[in-house]
Amino acid sequence: MLSDPKKRFRKQHRRRMTGISFRGNRICFGKYALQALEPGITRQMEAGCRAMSRNARRGGWVRIFPDKPITRKPTETRMGSGKGSPEYCVAVIKPGRILYEMGEIT
Repeated sequence: MLSDPKKRFRKQHRRRMTGISFRGNRICFGKYALQALEPGITRQMEAGCRAMSRNARRGGWVRIFPDKPITRKPTETRMGSGKGSPEYCVAVIKPGRILYEMGEIT
């Protein structure tokens, strides 16, 4: 599971994904970028990297990181007894956030 090793706590609260992105909404490294238009979470980062490396000559930059752990309780478990263990990590995306950047396109 890809996660941030410097986190102090393993489990986080679920927050609301309202509003627009004020950070990470400008092109910094390349010429072209892929920008999010709707809020959501992304687990398909590897598929985006593969598509970007197919169409870009020198690869590109990934501007998001999955730093939010999503917990899940085991199936057929009774209610209560605390929060479940972390299952996977996601990146929270707000509208306007730059997801990928590319330098040269073939």
